[in-house]
Amino acid sequence: MIVSGSSSQLLAAALADETGHELATATYDRFPDGEQLAAVPAFEGEEAVVVSSTASDAAWVELLQLQDAVREAGANEITTVVPYMGYARQDRAFRDGQPISARAMARAISTGTDRVVLVNPHEPAVAEFYDVPVTVADAAATLADPLTDLTDPVFLAPDAGAEGIAETVRDAHGAGETDYFEKRRDRETGEIEITPSDAPVSGRDVVVVDDIVATGSTMSEAVSVLRERGAERLVAACVHPVLVANATTKLRAAGVDRLIGTDTVERGCSVVSAAPAIGDALK
Repeated sequence: MIVSGSSSQLLAAALADETGHELATATYDRFPDGEQLAAVPAFEGEEAVVVSSTASDAAWVELLQLQDAVREAGANEITTVVPYMGYARQDRAFRDGQPISARAMARAISTGTDRVVLVNPHEPAVAEFYDVPVTVADAAATLADPLTDLTDPVFLAPDAGAEGIAETVRDAHGAGETDYFEKRRDRETGEIEITPSDAPVSGRDVVVVDDIVATGSTMSEAVSVLRERGAERLVAACVHPVLVANATTKLRAAGVDRLIGTDTVERGCSVVSAAPAIGDALK
């Protein structure tokens, strides 16, 4: 039985199709005082797969409630799929007195599940914070599926840490070069400086690939440089299209011709699904 959080209903349905598992109809309500109540139908002696991205604090509460609800409903074994794990970038205390939020969240999830599946966590080390077995699913290759008409493409990562994802997308596409930008963040101001790579982009299609696009600031800087250097078409591709505030507008204004994301965070640009990668991880 697959049980979906309210923010992951399309992905849960796609996962049900992918695996052949039944899709439960969860309900999501609130009490008059604003407290949430996520509930599931009863079932006996089955494995429950709870699928819920945690892009908001409310989604975290809902996920913990769903884990508890499926246990109360009779599930013998619970697998929790976290397509997008919020707070995963806070994998260490950056200043004295700060929490390691990823660890706190991982421990909370661990209390209500038998195993966890994560999709392309921003910091792979967060898997070690869980107290139950963790499987990491890689959905990056699916970003190549819509890229059917590229001309002499270059796949660029915004920084060295994301070059592996760019290589995965390039390999899935079957042709092209990869490179990355140098990114430096000022510790005092938090401002990011993007230094262009040496890859020739004039007259070529460029796909800028990252695991997460949140505010769009880093990718917009990269895209603006590429546009100035004569790139033909610019595609922004990411596994997790968080896209807060004016991120989409910011990317378009910078010169992005097309924005592609998966359904780990369900947005208008979620044109490919992480369900096949998650299905493989569940086997």
